[in-house]
Amino acid sequence: MDQQQPPPQQEKPEGASAENASFTLNSKIDVQALPIRAYLDQTVVPLLLQALSALVRERPADPVEYVAAYLLRHNPMKANPSNPSNPQSSSI
Repeated sequence: MDQQQPPPQQEKPEGASAENASFTLNSKIDVQALPIRAYLDQTVVPLLLQALSALVRERPADPVEYVAAYLLRHNPMKANPSNPSNPQSSSI
């Protein structure tokens, strides 16, 4: 029996929608007034989860430096110099 595999689907940048939602939400809510957990959940956690996912895929020799560099490269609060209209970069 000859079974065909479905064509591979193109993947969207990992967590981009969550990151965009978090960024949009942050601009509408006064983050200084949030409780600690809500503040972290809305500002840091989405990007940190993406960084940790990339970390376990790559398994670099220096994981702390890798996560730090990932967070700096994908910081939604800073525009990407190569694409000013896109606040996140899509590759590591």
